[in-house]
Amino acid sequence: MNEDKKHRLRNIALLVLVGLIGGTFAFAAFNQQAINDRLRENPAPVGARVHDYFNRQTENKDVFVENYGQEPIMARIRLSEFMEYQKRGQTGWIQVAGGDRHDSSTWTIYRPEEGDINSRSAVDGSSNFTQYSTLTFGWERDNQEEPWYLPTFNHDSIDLTTAAAGDAQDYLERGATHPGDGKDNFWQANVSYTNGQNDIVWPGSTEGTRTTSQNLRQERNPITLQEWRALRTEAENDEVGRNKQIGNFWVMDPETGWAYWANRLNPGQATSYLIDEARMEDAARAIQGSYYYAIHVDSELINVSAERFSHEDQASEALEELLDRIRVGADGNASPQFPAPVRDFTFSTMRDTAGSNRIFTVDSPGEPQEFRYLENMEGGYHWIISNSVLTYTSWYEQEDRMDAWFDEELSLEFRALVAPVAESFSTGDVHDSRVGGTTGGLQISGTLLSITNLSAYPEVAADRTRVVSEAEGGIPSAFALSVADVQYLTFGTSSGFANNLSDRMAASPWPNIWWLRTPATYPLFPQLNSAWTIAAGTFTAASGFQRSHTISNLGARPALIIHQ
Repeated sequence: MNEDKKHRLRNIALLVLVGLIGGTFAFAAFNQQAINDRLRENPAPVGARVHDYFNRQTENKDVFVENYGQEPIMARIRLSEFMEYQKRGQTGWIQVAGGDRHDSSTWTIYRPEEGDINSRSAVDGSSNFTQYSTLTFGWERDNQEEPWYLPTFNHDSIDLTTAAAGDAQDYLERGATHPGDGKDNFWQANVSYTNGQNDIVWPGSTEGTRTTSQNLRQERNPITLQEWRALRTEAENDEVGRNKQIGNFWVMDPETGWAYWANRLNPGQATSYLIDEARMEDAARAIQGSYYYAIHVDSELINVSAERFSHEDQASEALEELLDRIRVGADGNASPQFPAPVRDFTFSTMRDTAGSNRIFTVDSPGEPQEFRYLENMEGGYHWIISNSVLTYTSWYEQEDRMDAWFDEELSLEFRALVAPVAESFSTGDVHDSRVGGTTGGLQISGTLLSITNLSAYPEVAADRTRVVSEAEGGIPSAFALSVADVQYLTFGTSSGFANNLSDRMAASPWPNIWWLRTPATYPLFPQLNSAWTIAAGTFTAASGFQRSHTISNLGARPALIIHQ
């Protein structure tokens, strides 16, 4: 593909520190020199902006990428450094690792040791900078939630200015281009800012108002490509190991210095920080004279499906694997094992590939809650189910138990997304044809996956869960699935259970049995009265599971419909 046809953003940033021993310090940040994001023939733009928040007094330095466009992107960033010093009384400058101050293409690319992103390697003199500066990768704070940021006003895909705040200076504007003082945690929740207030007009929409959003939760600190490969160990099954390798974190390739966001970046999302601080060390302050130190940031942001990074055809085997995994296996959401706040998930992108439905884990007030994604119901509604069984719960108790789980185990933020469903259901009542010698009843296929005569019992067949508006009496709540729900989710258009016994089983406890809401009454043998369950993935209403039973592997499995 012709380079001019690629939808690529190339962002160039400079972080410069000049110190005069015995005098004052001057710290200036020159941000992206160019952001060449363009519209493709498709009218939906692929657009992104690099944010740079810097404060001279505190030396806070936050660098991350925001996707303000309408399509997912892939992102990579590369750092290079330059430093030279002049001893007092001398006229010449001595370079720490070569290069020309005025030509950033000659600067030294930051290359880490293969096993430690925080340790510079000796390749091309990268380690020469270690005694003078320390870069802090990632963002990690004890007992603090993810930082907030103000989304960019600038959605102009041909405008080259960037979101530089505080003491940061955009390379073109030679000053700040975004509100804020550049200090750590300057932006907080639910803060709105209108462009033009306080008689300051920032580049971008002159009539726009933005409300603060949060960066994605960092799943792990930035790691090297070799550490990324090691996440998939021989001790784990293939799926678990692969799941750990895709998520919301940065991976740096020591060979080239490029750091890759190990996921798609969906519209409206902002990455976690690649850099949180660039701190000068005592050796720099001890120089008897002056010094100049700068960081150059080069980044490429591309369309996921249609484009490739520059020189991607020269990628190593490990890097090729990473990029292929992002393109084919990533959906922009946190990895299944990582508990993320519900705001971090984009449910419309969750995959439901047959045989491998999406598992995700939501951070909650108590224990993290793991879910299976079942179906995109259209209109912004999504059907999900807990991946655990609330055990020691009888059929009679399951509604109360699920109500308590809903109120106590889900965050307010999560509960606010839950759509209303009927307060009660017309379930019908039908027994298992295999039990008790009673004629009639639901017949189960030889594979134990399906009901072969569901249409013979219209009331049972019609008991399908749907959204019921609150005006019609619906309430936001958790609910048990019906026989008809499971049949549909196994063989319907969604295939939420993927025509697979294992997908119908919860993850814990193991093995497990979970109640459906459909009762099974045996008129001639009331002592056998039960309810339908999913036992090891199969339909059954056997007499061994009486409605009053409470045992260690039997219970309720709450489902939800959410709206996003």
